[in-house]
Amino acid sequence: MEHSDLITHKNGRQRKLAGATLQPENARDMDRGETSSSDVEEETEGVIRGLDSEDRRRRVQPGIRGELANVLLLLFLYVLQGIPLGLAGSIPLILQSQKVSYKDQAFFSFVFWPFSLKLLWAPLVDALYFSRFGRRKSWLVPTQYLLGLFMLYLSVTVDSLLQSEGGPEVATLTAVFFMLAFLAATQDIAVDGWALTMLSRENVGYASTCNSVGQTAGYFLGNVLFLALESADFCNKYLRVEPKDTGIVTLSDFLFFWGVVFLVSTTLVAIIKRENQHSKGKRRVHEETQGVMETYKLLFSIIKMPTVFTFCVLLLTAKVGFSAADSVTGLKLVEAGVPKEQLALLAVPMVPLQILLPLIISKYTAGPRPLDVFYKAFPFRLLIGLEYALLVWWTPSVKQEGGFPVYYYAIVLLSYALHQVALYSMYVACMAFHAKVSDPLIGGTYMTLLNTVTNLGGNWPSTVALWMVDPLTSKECQGAVGQSCGSPEESGLCVKEGGACVTTLDGYYVESVVCVVIGVTWWVWLGKKMRRLQEQSPAAWRCRIDQ
Repeated sequence: MEHSDLITHKNGRQRKLAGATLQPENARDMDRGETSSSDVEEETEGVIRGLDSEDRRRRVQPGIRGELANVLLLLFLYVLQGIPLGLAGSIPLILQSQKVSYKDQAFFSFVFWPFSLKLLWAPLVDALYFSRFGRRKSWLVPTQYLLGLFMLYLSVTVDSLLQSEGGPEVATLTAVFFMLAFLAATQDIAVDGWALTMLSRENVGYASTCNSVGQTAGYFLGNVLFLALESADFCNKYLRVEPKDTGIVTLSDFLFFWGVVFLVSTTLVAIIKRENQHSKGKRRVHEETQGVMETYKLLFSIIKMPTVFTFCVLLLTAKVGFSAADSVTGLKLVEAGVPKEQLALLAVPMVPLQILLPLIISKYTAGPRPLDVFYKAFPFRLLIGLEYALLVWWTPSVKQEGGFPVYYYAIVLLSYALHQVALYSMYVACMAFHAKVSDPLIGGTYMTLLNTVTNLGGNWPSTVALWMVDPLTSKECQGAVGQSCGSPEESGLCVKEGGACVTTLDGYYVESVVCVVIGVTWWVWLGKKMRRLQEQSPAAWRCRIDQ
């Protein structure tokens, strides 16, 4: 497909930092690329062949120095992309500190879905544009303007949304942050496509580096740094001489600052950066836009194949066993009194591990059976889920008057490091298998479809796991005769009568056990079926369509 380059890249989020907040994996999948730099290079060949004259002009200056400005621009655009993703990742922790229900948390978790679904509108972003303004700028400029305007709107309203009399207005927050995530995903499509033609053939590999570094840095700024500077306790302990009741920055201040940055930087890009300076480039861009409907037909043709359909069903169900541990644990730790900024800061020592793990694991997934690594890591990740539940149960007993001791954070950090080893073992193995079976003639579209399904397989179990915590939790009213705590209204009556609602069985522990049972069942029955897919002939994965 001539426009498949548009949809071959990573799913943002979900390029989140390790999170140490123990956010849902789908939120962290904002963390994971849908293709490696080598995949990017393969997909760009068709585009770059049409730009040989411009390529030769660029090669006059060898190395990256001649294109340093373009590389820095790409890096900056990816940093901007990570800001709203990081902010979206911090909101669940803020909501949890305000005692919202887990059903509200489940509703807000839909914010993390757009990056997993961007394949649905990526061909449209590729095809519809104003040629005089620029193919990528036609989408980049309006989406970044909208991102800036939404942030300015939130800077004025976010305090009232979080601190209204009836509790945080979760529906409005979800709608606004969903739009932020949708716009960031659309911006990601445009920047990915622009990166392939902005850089010369020798330097196109830097596109994925800019993506990884920029999005991670942006997420760090919007999540870890924001939570630290917003915390009065953290600022008083480490950054101030005289204690104050608030942090150095507030959420509204942070949103206002970055809203202005978005608007100013987008205006400069729109005015100064010219996308198509040569007529040859313009003619080639027009040719690349043919076949939008063919892309959708191609996706349908791929997913109809028996082996692919079976694999997609397995991908959509594989992460159910991890959903309670991945999506609820961090929120439960905050509920137990662990400062959200301390959890966020645990992401920092995880960064070197996250860089090294794929390099180490890839040595074991490079052979003909990469899913064997996936299968072997599966039960260890289930066990870590049970260890997370024990960690949550143990947390209240460790809490001291001044907070939590150092050894507690060391245990949390070790637990999270072990979780990352199991998680990355499964992830790298899955990506290696995707690359192995994807039809080379349509590799970009094929890979992106499989990675989209993989990400959705983490999204929906996390949302369901959050949704089910409250229904599975049992509470009783103590101190008021004849009252119960089965609903918010009944809980209010209990308190009004002088009683208090006490949790007798936390739904998180029920979920943790149920998820592990489901996971073991999947591993025993369906895990072997996934391993057997490696025995299928290459022809079973080839897509036969009319050319």
